[in-house]
Amino acid sequence: MSKTVLVSGGSGYIAGFIIKQLLADGWTVNTTVRSLKREAELRPLLGGSAETLRFFAADLTADAGWAEAMAGCTHVLHVASPFSSKPPRNPDDLIIPAREGTVRTLRIAKAAGVLRFVQTSSVAAIAYGHGKGHHQFTEADWTNVHSRDAYAYVKSKTIAERAARDWMAKEGAGMEFLSINPSAVLGPVWSKDFSASIELVSQLLSGALPGCPDLGFGIVDVRDLADLHVRALTEPGLDGERFIASGPFLKMAEVAAILRQHMPLDARNVTTRRLPNWIVRFSATFNPLIRQVVGELGNVRDASSAHALERLGWKTRPSEESIVDCAKSLIAQGVVRV
Repeated sequence: MSKTVLVSGGSGYIAGFIIKQLLADGWTVNTTVRSLKREAELRPLLGGSAETLRFFAADLTADAGWAEAMAGCTHVLHVASPFSSKPPRNPDDLIIPAREGTVRTLRIAKAAGVLRFVQTSSVAAIAYGHGKGHHQFTEADWTNVHSRDAYAYVKSKTIAERAARDWMAKEGAGMEFLSINPSAVLGPVWSKDFSASIELVSQLLSGALPGCPDLGFGIVDVRDLADLHVRALTEPGLDGERFIASGPFLKMAEVAAILRQHMPLDARNVTTRRLPNWIVRFSATFNPLIRQVVGELGNVRDASSAHALERLGWKTRPSEESIVDCAKSLIAQGVVRV
């Protein structure tokens, strides 16, 4: 069987690690970027040759380029999804391209004869809208997009995965589908283009945060997440499955303490001071980014990866390693000066 896979969003942080592992495992990889101008920059970072790594111009908002990118592919890893570092004025600016882009790639993949389609979803599609407090989540849970704490990104990931599963139920016969739902993705960065969750480590290292608010998240290492995607490509009997990818839930103060412990010199600007909730709420009145997460104060959204560990034999490294490797690479890449 041909080992050719399409990885959408090839310029992204997660996709980059997936592509490097696929190439190391002997796959031929097609990948999409919004502009082929990125190829010259990305190819030396990702590796491979002109025969084993091929770039195609395609965007989530249009059909152009997708059929060419999927030609000859037996598998698809749909990693691309819109994201904004600032809250969008209209949630539909994220929701519509996420939903329509996912359905578009499913439709074209089915027409191209793809055998298995793996969607990179998110714990955001699982863990929101369940009320305040400490919650333990599994793949059976879904975010309530009508809740107040479901901000635009959360809605976009939930609605896109729902749309994919609805489309598969109606139109997808003959093609397998599954989703992977990661939590906050940390680990080493290989360029200055990385996921939003890494901005937290960057802000801590630089000393930009005056204190640590009572916020937290589960952590998954980008290298382990790439490994999970590759395992999901070929393990038989996964049609319809859903796999959470997350390690332990850590509060920001715990992340800061890990940095101070393992990098005492380079993390000298990292604060472990606790930021009172009233200050965070006050800041939210004039900062839209803080406003969308202020409802998270005090919450613990603990998502279990037991299913992936048992079903796929997946293993994860300690969160401390992911955090420290992330910090060291941010310094090495010149993203943070200490």
